[in-house]
Amino acid sequence: MFEEAQYFAPVATKDDGTIEVKLAASHPGFADPVYRARRNAIAALAVGYVPGTPIPTAEYTDQEHEVWALVSRELATKHRRYATAEYLGAVERLGLPADRIPQLQEVGDLLEPLTGFRYIPAAGLVPLREFYGVLADGLFHSTQYIRHHSTPLYTPEPDVIHEVIGHANALASDRYAQLYRLAGQAARRVESQEALEFVSKVFWFTLEFGVMTDQNELRAYGAGILSSYGEIEEFRGMDIRPLDITAMGTTHYDITKYQDVLFRAESLEHLEDVVGGFWATCDDEMIARLTAGTR
Repeated sequence: MFEEAQYFAPVATKDDGTIEVKLAASHPGFADPVYRARRNAIAALAVGYVPGTPIPTAEYTDQEHEVWALVSRELATKHRRYATAEYLGAVERLGLPADRIPQLQEVGDLLEPLTGFRYIPAAGLVPLREFYGVLADGLFHSTQYIRHHSTPLYTPEPDVIHEVIGHANALASDRYAQLYRLAGQAARRVESQEALEFVSKVFWFTLEFGVMTDQNELRAYGAGILSSYGEIEEFRGMDIRPLDITAMGTTHYDITKYQDVLFRAESLEHLEDVVGGFWATCDDEMIARLTAGTR
């Protein structure tokens, strides 16, 4: 079963009321008590967040800002080579700081005048329907922590680099932002868990790991590719298939490795027509028809 929760380390409230992020033994920061304490403190900010109030400030360290600056610089170079023109235009439009981690409140303050989107802090697990549903309201759940400094170009989970460099830049585009909203509307419209998972898989293969023909070559627009230092160099060598709603909604994927199956839109207009049109009109009955022949 697909769940947004698969991305995140579990977050628990201990008997004394403190918050603990349970990192796997394979996590780069597992044996670093300072990093683990930082993760717990940052998760506690999200747990204590009251909707409608300013997002609590995460007091990042100089080392954490240095990780952001390094990755931001490296990704900017790769974006010029591999990202779609629409995404690159949105990067310029948003103007994220390159030398420090922006606060989520700051990101929302930059985005809202452009496309109406704001951010909500997430400690970890966000239920699937809630994560996608609030997109309809122009809200995006985001983590605030950053990857461990020992592996600045790798993270086993989506950190603030993925959530902001990947997604916020896309959300600064009117056209991409509208697709996010349509995905949220679809997530609220469908009723069954199966239909919701279908909608989320289409999101995965487009706004997370989407590619398209742009500037006469294959370029990426998905946040998962555009926030990954390694994957952005590899996506053109994957199994690239035509954009197909049924195929995207029923294709299994493994989040622990590079995506080896990707779906190509022929243009942004093609993406809007096919995927935007699906999200704008889909319901349980339509999705049941689409999947009837795949079982």
